[in-house]
Amino acid sequence: MTHPLSALGVLHTALSLIPLVAGAYGFVRHRAIDPATRSGRVYLAGLVLSVLSSFAVSSTGGLNPGHAFGVVVLLIAFGGVLAARMRWLGRLAPYLSTFALSFSFLLSLVPGTNETLTRLPVSHPIATAPMAPVVLHALLGCLVVFLVGYSAQCRRIRAGNAK
Repeated sequence: MTHPLSALGVLHTALSLIPLVAGAYGFVRHRAIDPATRSGRVYLAGLVLSVLSSFAVSSTGGLNPGHAFGVVVLLIAFGGVLAARMRWLGRLAPYLSTFALSFSFLLSLVPGTNETLTRLPVSHPIATAPMAPVVLHALLGCLVVFLVGYSAQCRRIRAGNAK
């Protein structure tokens, strides 16, 4: 095995799947990550657990840019929760909230995509480095899906406001 995972690495990976599954379920079931739903609450709790567990896993032995990235993802996600509650934002609030929560999901895919493509299959990983073209193309695909999905979410919000 070229990149063995420690027990903490396995735990972090398992915890990181919680927001991925809950967020995907929220998008399918509710067309958004909505903190008022169970899947939205599980997404946020899983995101916190994933980021916290990342501090126990470090190939450099200390804090690294990946840890800061995780904190930024948390700030964006919880900024989305707060945006929905800020009445002074008016009609912009649901758009900002939806953007932030969806964007946090997109950003949480970045390390997962990188780690998956540079580690699997174990005998001959698909990518040789985090900036390999296959990784960048996969992330570009995620960005395109995000943009299409957010546009659809905006149309849904607008249709709800028109009623």
